[in-house]
Amino acid sequence: MSTPTDSSHRDLPKIAWIGLGIMGSPMAENLIKAGYDVTGYTLEQDKLDRLAAAGGRAAGSVAEAVRDADVVITMVPASPQVEAIAYGPDGILENARSGALLIDMSSITPQTSVDLAARARDQGIRVLDAPVSGGEAGAIEAVLSIMVGGERADFDEARPVFDALGRTIVLCGPHGSGQTVKAANQLIVAVNLQACAEAVVFLEKSGVDLRAALDVLNGGLAGSTVLTRKKDNFLRRDFRPGFRIDLHHKDMGIVTDAARTVGAALPVGAVVAQLVASLRAQGDGGLDHSALLRAVERLSGAHV
Repeated sequence: MSTPTDSSHRDLPKIAWIGLGIMGSPMAENLIKAGYDVTGYTLEQDKLDRLAAAGGRAAGSVAEAVRDADVVITMVPASPQVEAIAYGPDGILENARSGALLIDMSSITPQTSVDLAARARDQGIRVLDAPVSGGEAGAIEAVLSIMVGGERADFDEARPVFDALGRTIVLCGPHGSGQTVKAANQLIVAVNLQACAEAVVFLEKSGVDLRAALDVLNGGLAGSTVLTRKKDNFLRRDFRPGFRIDLHHKDMGIVTDAARTVGAALPVGAVVAQLVASLRAQGDGGLDHSALLRAVERLSGAHV
């Protein structure tokens, strides 16, 4: 891999990246490939070693990572983790410089994003909520969809960073709007996965060539990005996590709660949320969300 010149580093904002999980690690690495100076922090030493091997710098704490950063990007599992790294004496708001831009790419509640933006404003820190869709493959390939909430000027400033991470990048409205759109995204994905899982069990029990059936279905109106991305998971019963059931359970809680707040009925979504919760309760929370197939198989009499 070619090494960016010193001058290219000086021309680009310094980035602090907090959270180097399944999504965060390849995203941070894509910024390094694009020439950005990236300092990262996460709880797992092996992830810090991976960042360093890719050309980034490992920090020993959140405070150390963000102290000299122009842009701070966070990618952690849920609202409690965002609050833990943002607030308090060792958190982002107390240690980032005034004028820094904080981009939270985690999937959290819209209200958490609104509250974070308000508290950051008091510290002179600007905030965008910018959750993503596309899973691990989208993160690796830098083709994520990025849905953003916040001020237009901050979005425009962050656009080159987003361009290094994704393909579809849209400002959806004020603070919290990105999270609201992400909640809708997760609703659609979960319902789609459930429909695909039910179709797979129906087809197999009917004695149809499953691979051929999924190929022809995906070529017509029933086709979807979900089916394209997860077809092999269904065929091979490969449920190694790209996006864990645990996280989709969290996201279904976000969308059902937000929908109740605004008075929107989600009858199908509520059923799928319960099926995701059931799968998690049966010990499958660490599997990929395509493991909804296992729930349908159990309901259909299979021992899995």
